[in-house]
Amino acid sequence: MSMQRRDYGRLPDGRPVHEYTLSNGLGLKLTAITLGGIVTGLWVPDAQGQSGNVVLGFDNLDDYVHRNPSFGIIVGRYGNRIAGARFELDGEVHLLGCNDGLNCLHGGTEGFGHRLWNAAPAEPRAGEAEALLFTYTSPHGEQGFPGELQVSVRYSVSATDNSWRIDYEATTDRATVVNLTHHDYFNLAGDGSVLRHRLTIPASRYSEVDEHLIPQRHAPVDGTPFDFRQPTAIVARIRKAHPQLLIGKGYDHNWLLDGELNADGVRHAATLEDPHSGRRMEVLTSEPAMQFYSGNFLDGSLAGPNGRIYRQGDGLCLETQHNPDSPHHEASSDWPSTVLRPGETWRSTTIHRFS
Repeated sequence: MSMQRRDYGRLPDGRPVHEYTLSNGLGLKLTAITLGGIVTGLWVPDAQGQSGNVVLGFDNLDDYVHRNPSFGIIVGRYGNRIAGARFELDGEVHLLGCNDGLNCLHGGTEGFGHRLWNAAPAEPRAGEAEALLFTYTSPHGEQGFPGELQVSVRYSVSATDNSWRIDYEATTDRATVVNLTHHDYFNLAGDGSVLRHRLTIPASRYSEVDEHLIPQRHAPVDGTPFDFRQPTAIVARIRKAHPQLLIGKGYDHNWLLDGELNADGVRHAATLEDPHSGRRMEVLTSEPAMQFYSGNFLDGSLAGPNGRIYRQGDGLCLETQHNPDSPHHEASSDWPSTVLRPGETWRSTTIHRFS
């Protein structure tokens, strides 16, 4: 395999971190490090063919270790929030890492985005240019989650278009809950604010949250600032005095996707367009829902490459997922189960297609 690998630095305990570069020869280049599977850069062409990095991040390991607001990480064991940092499964209560007020967010204080993963080039499948496989064994009791979880996350870039695909798999030796996702902050302009990006989310319902951003019920998007069924500039309604926008300080909500899975096992989750650069990103996923987060808590305290300061609205996240806080809801079509049991394999796919 010709995939590039370089030393990226060492963790405080001395373990080395490596960075891999995937390229498809059509203009897409992705760099990722073994700490958290973090995507440190994703370069795609604009309408004039000029390449630009469309994700937020840092240019050094120290910031990723000590200051990362989840830029580019693999999220696990459970993406988004679990209320009260606890859940009950098969009559046993499990206490989780508490890192978001009273809640567990993105797997706790030391979730998968903080772990050192094994990585190796993978044999490309049909239609792929290059692929990289991350693997990690999460021990029983890590951050309070039951079961030893064997996880693999495969990044691949297409040989036929500018697509980046993520394939997740997980198995366990005892009943647990799993909800893996990826936490990239996208900015298709490559700089400045994303608020003039146009967003489409094919979803007729979203999850209303309480003051702790825990979903309480699903509500129709009709007549609300949460209706993105037609392409809409984010800035158009983000400052409306809607109670849900006030709670989230912008968008930080879960949408229930309407479309059915196609023959490839994925559905349309979102389309993001930047009128200035002409870049367009389509998100396809096997997941039933997606979190749109508008970068509300970027406060100017973090700096990226070339001294760029990250401020509110400079990046946005489109996190394909099962519903947040699902372990506290009875499994149904509205609240698909996130329970994984021995003998089962949890699988998920998300594709980011750029044009």
